[in-house]
Amino acid sequence: DGRDDLTDRIDFIVCLGGDGTLLYASLLFQQSVPPVMAFHLGSLGFLTPFQFINFQEQVTNVLEGHAALTLRSRLRCVIVRKSDNLKVESSGAKKLTNILVLNEVVIDRGPSPYLSNIDLFLDGKHITSVQGDGLIVSTPTGSTAYAVAAGASMIHPSVPAIMVTPICPHSLNELSDLTASGSEDTLDEIIEKSDS
Repeated sequence: DGRDDLTDRIDFIVCLGGDGTLLYASLLFQQSVPPVMAFHLGSLGFLTPFQFINFQEQVTNVLEGHAALTLRSRLRCVIVRKSDNLKVESSGAKKLTNILVLNEVVIDRGPSPYLSNIDLFLDGKHITSVQGDGLIVSTPTGSTAYAVAAGASMIHPSVPAIMVTPICPHSLNELSDLTASGSEDTLDEIIEKSDS
C-alpha cells in the first residue's frame, strides 16, 4: 500500500492543502513522522497554520531553525473482526489491521439500523458501556474534528490525553470522557455487540 517506503528517505514534509492533506501525509508514515510544515489552502485549517502568500520566506525560516515544533500524539488502532479469529496465515499468526492515526478512531453501527452496544475497557478494567450510534476515540488533534461536532471539547495538542465521545448516545448522562494517556495500550479493548 506504499506506507513506510518513505520513512528512511524523507526528512521534512511541506504540505499544501487543508487538514485532510496533512492527515493523509501522517498516515503515509506508520513509524516516525518527519517534521511537517503545513500551508493552509483548505477551508478550515486547524492543522495548517502557515499562509501560502509568502511561502518561500517561511520555508527558509523553518529550515534555518526559526520555528517552534509542536509534537502530536497518534493512536494505534488494531482491528480484529469476528471472522479474523478463524483466519490464520500460513505462518500460524493472525493477520490484523494495525494502523497509527493522527485524528481519531470511530466505531459506529455502519449501515445497520440498530443501536450499537459498546463496552469500553481501560487497562483491562471496564469503564463504561455506550448504547448509541457509535463511539469516537480521539487524540487532542482529533478533538477538533468529528468529536467536537459530536459535542466534545477541544483539547490543546500538548495535553497528553485521549478523548472518548459517544455518537448520539441513547442516554441523557453520556458525555465525553477525557482519559490520560501514558502507555501505548491505554485503551486496550473496545467491544461492540450488535443488536441485530
